[in-house]
Amino acid sequence: MTAVRGMRRVLLTAASLIASGLLCMAAPPPAPLTGFPFADEELSYALKWPGGLPLGEAHLKAKQSSAGWDFTMSLDGSLPGFDLKDEYKASAPGDLCTAAFSRTAAHGAKKTAETEAVDAGRGVVKRETLHGGGTSELTVPPCVRDALTFLFYSRRELGQGRVPAAREILFGNLYRAQMDYGGAETVTASGKVEVSDKVGVTLKGPASDFHFQMYFARDAARTPLLIKVPLEMGTFSMELVH
Repeated sequence: MTAVRGMRRVLLTAASLIASGLLCMAAPPPAPLTGFPFADEELSYALKWPGGLPLGEAHLKAKQSSAGWDFTMSLDGSLPGFDLKDEYKASAPGDLCTAAFSRTAAHGAKKTAETEAVDAGRGVVKRETLHGGGTSELTVPPCVRDALTFLFYSRRELGQGRVPAAREILFGNLYRAQMDYGGAETVTASGKVEVSDKVGVTLKGPASDFHFQMYFARDAARTPLLIKVPLEMGTFSMELVH
């Protein structure tokens, strides 16, 4: 009888070990996290007219550097008799407080080129308008973020279950940025229909207010799937392609 019990224990132990081995074989290691803030990232978008007609394209990039992160956003579109070509660049350390920001824009015949360097110790940003526009300084709050860096910072916050608190951001001047969670909403992006988190964004500047909606994927990177910008002539959109 004792021998039978011993044999049972041996068989049960062997079965347990075999089952554990099969489970380990069946469960592959978790896939590495992709996209910001886990890795370099490059996203492409289609710019669309109201009604969905193609307007142009946009690209959003994040690249890790020895100092932190470098961000780039470019827009290239065309309206009848009016070309649109913008590029924004920002650099920030790991805390995503802006170190430098630049923007070039060509809206038809109107062209803008400006660089902004943050002096965190003095609490100012030095602005230089290129092509003979001169320089100036603007007092900024601690850990100021430009508009582009604020987008990536917001994604990191959303990924941790937080909507960023209202704050002043830098975009040529200081704008008060407020984000409000609008709940789940189904959108189409990259040819797929998926549930996103809708966030309304309001920017208030010295002389103007601006409001638009952003739709973020529910992945770890909180990838921006769609941006809708309501204007007088209709709602323009920026839809993720890949």
